[in-house]
Amino acid sequence: MQEENMMKMSKMATPPIMDPHTANILICYLLYKIDKPVQVSHLYDIAVGSNIINYFAYQDSISYLTEHNSVAVRQNEKAVDYYVLTENGIRTAKELRNYVGKAYRDKLVSAAFHYFARIKRESEVKIEYIPLKKGYYVHVRCLDIEDDLLDMKLYAPDYTQAKYLGEQIMLNPAGFYGKILDAAFSNQEEPYDLSDI
Repeated sequence: MQEENMMKMSKMATPPIMDPHTANILICYLLYKIDKPVQVSHLYDIAVGSNIINYFAYQDSISYLTEHNSVAVRQNEKAVDYYVLTENGIRTAKELRNYVGKAYRDKLVSAAFHYFARIKRESEVKIEYIPLKKGYYVHVRCLDIEDDLLDMKLYAPDYTQAKYLGEQIMLNPAGFYGKILDAAFSNQEEPYDLSDI
């Protein structure tokens, strides 16, 4: 609850960036901090989708950064475009970061880490909602390279509860899987009552 309140206060204290120059510094700072190429669509989702940088400021900023060789666009082996930081961008991130408030820098980097964690979870765990005559199955599959680690269905009385159950599982799929294993390994046969009464 306290973390939720902090997030609400953080959103109110940091309205979306409207200035392209500030967005330039923030984008360079983000790419510098995470130190890996970022897909074009992912960077947009992190910056604009998280309501940290205004759409128009973002578009102006990306155009400026690519035209002035601070950020380069490359393609991976699957022909997916991604951004990489150049030497100019690294200098911008290091020398100008203090021109943008720490709250904005932290918020953007945190949004990126949450975004990448969600993508990883979604690639490792698949959830499907199967309608029944009365209620829904929440079909959960934890995927491995060759085999499923877990394939199970959980019953929910309606779609709202099924969706909530799926969302709760996706918050920490590894923890969910671990708790199932813990329960299985610690499970014991019910003791018989042998008392004479």
